[in-house]
Amino acid sequence: MTLHIDLAEAQFGPVEQTIVSNDRIAVSTFRYRSGVAALRLKTARADIVVLPYKGQQIWRAVFDGRDLTMGSMFEEPVNTTDYLRTYGAFFIHCGLAGVGAPGPKDNHPLHGELPNAPFQAAWLEVDEMESRISICGSYQHTVAFSCNYIATAKVNLGFDETWLTVDLAVENKRNVPMDLMYLGHANFRPVDFGRLIYAAEYDPASVRVRTSIPAHISPAEGYVEFIEALEREPVLHHVLRPDLAFDPEVVFAIDMIAGLDGWTHAMQKLPQGGADFISYQPLQAPLTGRWLCRTPDQQGLGIAFPATSGVEGYHKEKQKGCYVELAARDTWTITMRMGALNAAEADAMEDTIDHIAGR
Repeated sequence: MTLHIDLAEAQFGPVEQTIVSNDRIAVSTFRYRSGVAALRLKTARADIVVLPYKGQQIWRAVFDGRDLTMGSMFEEPVNTTDYLRTYGAFFIHCGLAGVGAPGPKDNHPLHGELPNAPFQAAWLEVDEMESRISICGSYQHTVAFSCNYIATAKVNLGFDETWLTVDLAVENKRNVPMDLMYLGHANFRPVDFGRLIYAAEYDPASVRVRTSIPAHISPAEGYVEFIEALEREPVLHHVLRPDLAFDPEVVFAIDMIAGLDGWTHAMQKLPQGGADFISYQPLQAPLTGRWLCRTPDQQGLGIAFPATSGVEGYHKEKQKGCYVELAARDTWTITMRMGALNAAEADAMEDTIDHIAGR
């Protein structure tokens, strides 16, 4: 039996308050000084903060006392829909009218409308038999003559687990097809001398660095030369040496390979043992991006972004055929897993990745 608990904005005040608890998990509500509502899930091994009415972003993810979240200039979320004015979450849903930087013909914001979407409903689902809790929410986006969809998101945490399962379902409410573009923006914290291991061929044809420079970034000295080197030898970025010039960012497109079970995996293996990881199904997200940013103000590692589309905006991605044509009244879904592994689990995942990639 699953316990369903509806949430309301009025439950989120300036003082953190527990609303659900047992001997293994506690859920509390609070509101940041900015006014943004937040839910905390806490177990013996996890401390997760989700913004239920703000794109259902996972703002913080701490497992076994280690914060996996990127380092940013934002101590707390800001009450804005401007993507770059509140940027520092562990995970962000991006899309759906377009992803990436909008081109000259595009009218969608950076990474689309979903990252900071004002979700209209939020609820909890508690399954004590399965020892699992889910933060759920829905957002209806309707623009006359353009689109009408309902996005239903879930963040699922097992009481004893050190990873999250993230689900998104998008229902096209119109009677005509919908062009859907999606990217799952999982922002880990890079660790000096961490190793990037992933289910792909490690060659320039399969790991392609972005050589164009978007308008919203200003490259540091040596950046262009570093990009040229990565274009020839992508393996140069596999060990995160602190001297590598990921300033302000480096972006890759990667051809990931699925295992026999349909899943693919990517990880940052930590020098002290253990790993950070993300897993998903290329059948749902056929494209993969990677994002690295290491500056004095920001430390971010997108180990692998599961996506239906690249990051060049709606018109360019549609021209390339990189989108989902979601039929009238149909639903598209994606499921992702992300979090932390201990040393034995990391070794086992490395073996799985090497087997999938034929190494």
